[in-house]
Amino acid sequence: MKILRILLFPIVPIYFFVTWLRNRLYDSGVKSSNSYGFPVICVGNLSTGGTGKSPMVEYLIRLLQTDKKVATLSRGYKRVTKGFLLAGESVNVDMVGDEPYQFYKKFKNIQVAVDEDRQHGIKKLRNLKQQPEVILLDDAYQHRKVKAGFNILLTSFGKLYINDIVLPTGNLREPMSGAKRADVIVITKSPSDLDEERKVSIVRQISPKGHQSVFFSSIKYSDTIHATNTKMHLEDLNLFSLVTGIANANPLVNYLNSKNLDFEHLEYGDHYNFTIKDIELLEQKEIILTTEKDYMRLFEVESLRDKLFYIPIEITLDKPKEFNRLIQNFIN
Repeated sequence: MKILRILLFPIVPIYFFVTWLRNRLYDSGVKSSNSYGFPVICVGNLSTGGTGKSPMVEYLIRLLQTDKKVATLSRGYKRVTKGFLLAGESVNVDMVGDEPYQFYKKFKNIQVAVDEDRQHGIKKLRNLKQQPEVILLDDAYQHRKVKAGFNILLTSFGKLYINDIVLPTGNLREPMSGAKRADVIVITKSPSDLDEERKVSIVRQISPKGHQSVFFSSIKYSDTIHATNTKMHLEDLNLFSLVTGIANANPLVNYLNSKNLDFEHLEYGDHYNFTIKDIELLEQKEIILTTEKDYMRLFEVESLRDKLFYIPIEITLDKPKEFNRLIQNFIN
């Protein structure tokens, strides 16, 4: 794959120009965007994944759900359905996608919808009898037909967008100049003990605009793992199989190694659809630990339920009060 990316380098200038021109057409008003008179918050990135969008969306849900009627809107990556679909008792993970299904199962007092056309999805949500007051757009930074009132741009500490180039050789979906649309930039997956001098250095490299605030977030894994009807301490788990289908499993692997746990790692691609052959392999394992997102898919397999656990994940921000204040000021 790395060799192929290098061979495709001549396409980089073409991709750069096409995405740059598209942004210019939207910025100049030649191509139109819909703005809204109610709070719409976009969580996204410039790169092709692995920056922690789902934990950030969940952070916002926890922050807002007590005082506001919240809805999430995603495209529903790799779902088998098309068009607008509101999550409910009759849907499963294949119908809405793993991340939206995770939101639906985890938060009972919000609305979870999918639609590849965000304009249409927002319209359908606002036409519901229980009309949402705040809509969170998951992974919609490049969906320029919608002009969110507040944009949160995520970039991974291990690969800042300023150190990357556009596809197909790099991982950026658009030129890094697109970062100017963000109201907030969050450096995700940062070390929890990151010192202030290093933070200042990174902020200087990013060179945020005057209207932008920069925050650092860290991953926080739970010390308790969950199954269908039980919980147990992570340290009590031994000789297990770690199964991941996410963009970057390194933080989780490093965390488990820091606990001196004995496990094998079965690593699959992001949003992976497990095949019959994969399931047959997993059925031979005694205990399986996976991510919350992968759990949504694997739980559908009845033969795996009794051996399946997931480890919850949250994010912590270096300046949570300031971040929360920015969000609250926007929605109010």
